[in-house]
Amino acid sequence: MSIGDDGDYSGDYRSPDAGQTRTRLPDGDGDTYGSGRRPRAGLSSRNLVTIVGVVVLLIAAIAFANRSGGTSGSQDTADNAPGPVGGPAARSTAPTGTKPVDGKNGTIASGFAKTAQGAQSAAANYAVALGSADILKPATRHTLVKQVFSPAKTAGVQSKLDATYSAGFLKKLGLDANGNAAKGMTYISRTVPVGTKLVKLNGDTANLEVWCTGLFGTAGAKSTTPVTTDWFTTHLQLKWADGDWKVESFSRQDGPAPVNGDNKTSGADQITDAVKQYGGFTYAR
Repeated sequence: MSIGDDGDYSGDYRSPDAGQTRTRLPDGDGDTYGSGRRPRAGLSSRNLVTIVGVVVLLIAAIAFANRSGGTSGSQDTADNAPGPVGGPAARSTAPTGTKPVDGKNGTIASGFAKTAQGAQSAAANYAVALGSADILKPATRHTLVKQVFSPAKTAGVQSKLDATYSAGFLKKLGLDANGNAAKGMTYISRTVPVGTKLVKLNGDTANLEVWCTGLFGTAGAKSTTPVTTDWFTTHLQLKWADGDWKVESFSRQDGPAPVNGDNKTSGADQITDAVKQYGGFTYAR
């Protein structure tokens, strides 16, 4: 093989024989006999395509960043996207600038607005109260009923709850007649709202559902009813009375419950310490 005068390997190939042949190299830029590559006047089509592709990707990235960093309106659109076909739209709770409540009635929030949001806030808070350990203790239960239920329903609800949470029922939970756990034990009952749904709002009445999870049971080394988690939906019928939403009736049904996570179960002492260290919420939504 002889190297061309310009130092390129695209020159002639001379066989050891007396005859001479020229071999065409695979480069299409040379002439018929491969006498050399033509000089390139500019960028190749491949390089040009690459540069154009990079520019397009850069423009798309800038547009996406501007969209993501936009106003809260774009986020609201995503949060309020329609739910499954035939179901209600899923709406997240967003700050409105309006104070949720005017005050408290004991430990329970009060002064809810006569709006859809106000009704949902009331329902969430009442679900927490009705699922607390206070409902099991006669002294605190009577006070709670007066705070949560409409005046016309207070007497009837109180009688039904007294019959439901009888001494026999409390004994099955490991509690005495006053709803207290044995010495060295801690009874836990906490309800945590996961979401609310306004089924119907009509003037002074509102029908709502609150999807909840909760902790229930007695923490202690000798407990026969250990603390477990639960998923349930609380149905509440509210009525506007004395300038606030009050409960007319409520019921509970199981689920919907997700698949249990692969969590390591904590000991009774850890659960007891957690309950003492982490106070429950007095206001939801």
